[in-house]
Amino acid sequence: MKESTTRLIAAALIIFMVVVALWSLTADTAIMDEVAHLPAGYSYVTQQDMRLNPEHPPLIKDLSGLAVLAFSKILEWPINFPSDIKAWTQDINGQWDFGFNFMYREGNPASLMLFFGRLPMVLILVILGIYIFRWTKELWGKQAALLSLFLYSFSPTFIAHGRFVTTDVAAAAAFFIATFYFVRWIKNPKSWNFITATLFFGIAQLTKFSLFLIIPLFVFLAAVWIIVKIINKKQEKEPSSFLKIITRYALGTVFIFILGYALVVTPVYYFHVKNYPSQKQQQDMEFILTSYAKGPDKTPFASCTQLSRITRCPAELTIWSADKSLPLRAFGQYMLGLLMVFQRAAGGNTTYFLGEVSAAGWSYYFPVVYLLKEPLTMHILTIMALIILFYYMLKKRPTETFGYLPEKSLSKLEKISLWLTRNFESFAMISFIALYWIMSIRSTLNIGVRHVLPTFPFVYGLISSQIIYWIRPKINSPKILSFLKYELIIILLAFQAISVILVFPSFLAYFNELAGGPKNGYKYAADSNLDWGQDLARLNLWLEENNINKIYIQYFGGTDAQYVLGNKFQPWWGDRNPSDLKSGDWLAVSATFLQGGRGRPAVNFNEPTGYYNWLNELEPKAVIGYSIFVYQIP
Repeated sequence: MKESTTRLIAAALIIFMVVVALWSLTADTAIMDEVAHLPAGYSYVTQQDMRLNPEHPPLIKDLSGLAVLAFSKILEWPINFPSDIKAWTQDINGQWDFGFNFMYREGNPASLMLFFGRLPMVLILVILGIYIFRWTKELWGKQAALLSLFLYSFSPTFIAHGRFVTTDVAAAAAFFIATFYFVRWIKNPKSWNFITATLFFGIAQLTKFSLFLIIPLFVFLAAVWIIVKIINKKQEKEPSSFLKIITRYALGTVFIFILGYALVVTPVYYFHVKNYPSQKQQQDMEFILTSYAKGPDKTPFASCTQLSRITRCPAELTIWSADKSLPLRAFGQYMLGLLMVFQRAAGGNTTYFLGEVSAAGWSYYFPVVYLLKEPLTMHILTIMALIILFYYMLKKRPTETFGYLPEKSLSKLEKISLWLTRNFESFAMISFIALYWIMSIRSTLNIGVRHVLPTFPFVYGLISSQIIYWIRPKINSPKILSFLKYELIIILLAFQAISVILVFPSFLAYFNELAGGPKNGYKYAADSNLDWGQDLARLNLWLEENNINKIYIQYFGGTDAQYVLGNKFQPWWGDRNPSDLKSGDWLAVSATFLQGGRGRPAVNFNEPTGYYNWLNELEPKAVIGYSIFVYQIP
């Protein structure tokens, strides 16, 4: 295939993704996280004050806020910033009250702000697609690059989350790109590679706090590479100093971390705390971290000298930094967000899954939602890739991902070392997938397949390498066999494309055929797997088409229901007495609330459930976007 043809196909795939993302986002109302993220981002770039939403790094919110600010200037529509409301002046992290006020109660053009604020997220989709294509092409060739890009471009999860002002797709992009540049530096430790590795490590830390996992991953990769280099030097009998190897890679990795924080993370946070009053910052930190690691020290910094309370020490140091110099305050604000994530992960989040409601999570949550939420073609190709890999391993023959097997004359350790030298990129990808999945399975924060999204680009590359190697013509192999292999892959890809396109524009609600499609997704999981508040405008359109002028609603999302529905809106809540509804009344319930009120309590979950079981007797008159269930009371 010509290079120009390859690039044309790649461009077409990315353009397809951008078009469907933009086309579908225009009718999506603000999801739950957006009402916190977008106003916070606007406050950062206009006020240089990070009192809102500190539990997420600022970079992605900044991009959204900058887009809103820029287009407001270009189009000359004013934005009112409610700097005098209690949520801004007095509340501790009053992100929700501030967000709803900023978006819906200050006369601001909410729909326009949402549209322009989402545009940078779509740009991140494009950047990630380019890097998936680039790295896969460098490692395994044009066909593998196009296959991996196809899997990405027709991923309902990436299309869905790549349209929202959230951190998940940006985290996937940052992890993938940072790993790309770090591995490049490992294999070729030149100055420019060191600079890019440092820059993108810092950027990764500014996208999502879970990317803190980059640090142990990169330390592990550097340690493995040091061992590989030492073994190779012994084998080659070169006089190069082992100490020089250790110094180059160990110190280099440490300096990537130090400089990434010093030259990228801290300056960005410096901007965000410049106008944040130190007294307010300290007050916020003290309150937010009150319960962290069993609470405050009775005497200053006692936890830093007591092994039994050492986990409290970072919180004490963070609070201490709040009234110091701006660089210390900046790094302290970063630490606050990181500690908040640890704190939230320990506390879990109430959610519905497979008929149960729990805040403690399930160890099998992510494997199951991954199985049900990702296209069936992906799972079939994964199984095929594993079979191909193990077949050639048993045959002791090379594969596309795992290169040529080392010579038989070498010792086992030398064979492993040589294999790692030739296939370090594959090893890095597998290591990251394993680490991230282990951490996710251990987490009690079970609110969506999006939390394992950073592993997807690596999976696409590894799968594509094996599949393309398998379908390539082999010596003494009949041409018809290669043709049939190509046809099988084309059929599978066409199946995925059709499956994903048919769910348009409700990409967030995608469930594959194993789950019975999106119409049955609510039976398995809710929250960001299905219902994040994106369908409120579609509900309003349905009400108008059916001449319904009043409806009771319990809505889960980031939009003010009265702002969208106007006088049609009547508030409802789960434990309200159903007898308050009269015959003929209309009731709409978001799937997240509906299933939370119908699921049975999991072990050790003591909050009320079952309050929506009475709706089991009724058939919904409509299901809007697969996420809002509409009933008429008989």
